[in-house]
Amino acid sequence: MTLSTSNFNILKELYDGQTVENLTYPRNPFYALCPKKEDFEGKYKPIPLIYGDPQGRSATFANAQTRGAATSPLSNEFLLTRASDYSIAYLSSEVLLASQNNVGAFLPAARVVMDTAAHALARSISISMYKSGYGDIGTINNTVAGSSTITLLSINDVTNFEVGMELDVAASVSGHVLRARGSSGNGLIITKINRSTGVLTFGYAIDDATNGIPTIANADTLFAAGDRQNSATPTRLKLTGLDGWIPASAPGGSDSFFGINRSIDSRLYGYAYSASGVSIEESLIDTSAYVSREGGMPDYVFMNPLRYASLEKSLGSKIHYVDMSVNASVNFVGILIHGANGPIKVVPDRNCPYGKAYMLQLDTWSLESLGKAVRLFDLDGVTSLRQAAADGMEMRWVSYGNLACKAPGFNAVISF
Repeated sequence: MTLSTSNFNILKELYDGQTVENLTYPRNPFYALCPKKEDFEGKYKPIPLIYGDPQGRSATFANAQTRGAATSPLSNEFLLTRASDYSIAYLSSEVLLASQNNVGAFLPAARVVMDTAAHALARSISISMYKSGYGDIGTINNTVAGSSTITLLSINDVTNFEVGMELDVAASVSGHVLRARGSSGNGLIITKINRSTGVLTFGYAIDDATNGIPTIANADTLFAAGDRQNSATPTRLKLTGLDGWIPASAPGGSDSFFGINRSIDSRLYGYAYSASGVSIEESLIDTSAYVSREGGMPDYVFMNPLRYASLEKSLGSKIHYVDMSVNASVNFVGILIHGANGPIKVVPDRNCPYGKAYMLQLDTWSLESLGKAVRLFDLDGVTSLRQAAADGMEMRWVSYGNLACKAPGFNAVISF
């Protein structure tokens, strides 16, 4: 049987929504458990919220009347925009021809390529769901002139990197332009990763004048190439995650977050708790009390697996495990603690930075997307394209969407 467009559409049937979810949800708990909405059409999506009552109330009628005339309910709306993300997969013509008489033989080769490409996009989304939208994935701990290695400030960020990834750097997450690349125009391309030490290795000296980034410096922030706009005041190219919605520091007076200046009231950006000198268990109990004081009913905490392990050991015989199911094929196990407003499930997620945990009222969140959050681009019914300058076929995984929160004040970030 000749491999044709109709045969290639096996991919479309193979990668239906349920299959893609089962492929991309495991080991990405917040991405898997976050409510999904797939109707993100139009230029932007309004996320309305009321964050204050009118103040026409007093035991004295005249005062109530005066303030009633001067105030009204405080309301606004986030104007949520979509972020685009892509993962491209290639199959050589030789592989396609070698399997032209047996479609079944084609599938294993195609599945390896397609599964890994879909997983790469899901990983990008899952990491971004904890970030601020600027594409940062790690920080340099030290640099040595002439060295071909970088050591990450947090070893646990090593899960954000892959061999073959091309990197850009900047002096900060969102306050500086990208540092200029060497004369070749290439970013830093990872050739080796030591996941025990957090050391990234490259093919050339990281400050090489041709193939490096000559002015790279200690404490620089790392980005996958194309994820960060080259500007000192960049716009967010990636999905805006928890660090954007629930910042550890209060927004300044010039804040503009999806059209809202949140500095007016912390109900617009959530609660921040510093756990310095406090046990993890105490920090969770305290934070739940503060969020409950504001009317929130948090039911989930997401934290890094190593932080979760510390909590697990500290609880000892008091520990109570809980199972969570996304569907029949995807399940997670967490720890159940008792908060001020009821039980809270603590879930380990490798995408959560080691220095933070997020206490969420999950029904206030949604992953808004235009169709499936991870989808095979086949709007014209064709799942592949001929490569223009190579002997093979190209398949595209795409994502158009963003994370939304309709009540930031019912959520919190814990900084350790």
